[in-house]
Amino acid sequence: MAAHRKPRQRSVGGNTARTAWTIALAGAATATGFDGTGHAEPQLTPEQVKAKVDKLYQEAEVATEKYNGAKEKADAAERRIRTLQDEAARKTEKLNSAREALGSMAAAQYRDGGVDPSLQLALSDDPDRYLDGAEFAERAGNRQAASVAGVREQLREIEQLRGAARVELTSLKSRQAELQGHKNTITGKLDAARSLLAQLTAEERARLGEGPGGTDRAARSSTGPRNALTTPGAATAQAPNSRAAAAISYAQTKLGSPYVWGATGPNAFDCSGLTQAAYRSAGISLPRTTYAQIDAGRRVSRAELLPGDLVFFYSSISHVGLYIGNGQMIHAPNPSAPVRVAPLDEMPFAGATRVV
Repeated sequence: MAAHRKPRQRSVGGNTARTAWTIALAGAATATGFDGTGHAEPQLTPEQVKAKVDKLYQEAEVATEKYNGAKEKADAAERRIRTLQDEAARKTEKLNSAREALGSMAAAQYRDGGVDPSLQLALSDDPDRYLDGAEFAERAGNRQAASVAGVREQLREIEQLRGAARVELTSLKSRQAELQGHKNTITGKLDAARSLLAQLTAEERARLGEGPGGTDRAARSSTGPRNALTTPGAATAQAPNSRAAAAISYAQTKLGSPYVWGATGPNAFDCSGLTQAAYRSAGISLPRTTYAQIDAGRRVSRAELLPGDLVFFYSSISHVGLYIGNGQMIHAPNPSAPVRVAPLDEMPFAGATRVV
């Protein structure tokens, strides 16, 4: 039998090759190779890291705008619930007053020899039994019948309000679950971006405009004296009306403010939060998200742009800035950079809207 076995040398050679391949895979997975200098993936250049980080920021911003939309709907549901609860409380107070009046009638009848069965039913703590016994009103006196009918109607109205509140609560819970999902996506993308940036030296991050040194230098270069439109009054003077000028003026005062996803000011902003706050300062209410803001005014082409127009980017309409003229805008870029002036060509242009 031993004569029919394959030579051991061939088996050892095959195992060695497979072992080497396994070790190489393990080295790629654990960032340790034969010489101790392997990585989980090929070493990226600083420019490649920046490209990946920019893509992660853009994906995070898509999720941020979805979060903003879901939060807007959740907030609206909470307001409706409070309104319904307040209205139900007012009607319950009114109902209690009506029941007290019926109680006075019942007491008078008791002194005269007994309580009318219809009043007993009206004063019952069982609304279903009360509503099922509607025919009693025909047997009561005119005054009692009107009072009891009023109580019955109030009970129905209160139950309708409570039913509407239950529907809104279900909607709110759904929105809250949606919010958490978007939040998880955002934090995951931003964590991945931070991990990539951690591979770069401070000098590389500064050169690429990422991190504290880079963002400061980028902000100075985009808001320095060479750009006349960023000086006080220059951009607002070109605005087509006072409200557009007021929005630009507000945005200029926020240059250097940090980007925080979901923030609408006054000290931090995301992109749509900044444009919403800028126009709010001018007395104009904009929707919360980029998807809604693009439809908040009249669409204009890039060639027609005037200071104060909202400019949108990416095919997903996930980013917005405030145009200030000369091919530039003020915007809240991403967590690596503060509110600053930037050229429209910094991102793929998707459209523009004139709010006023």
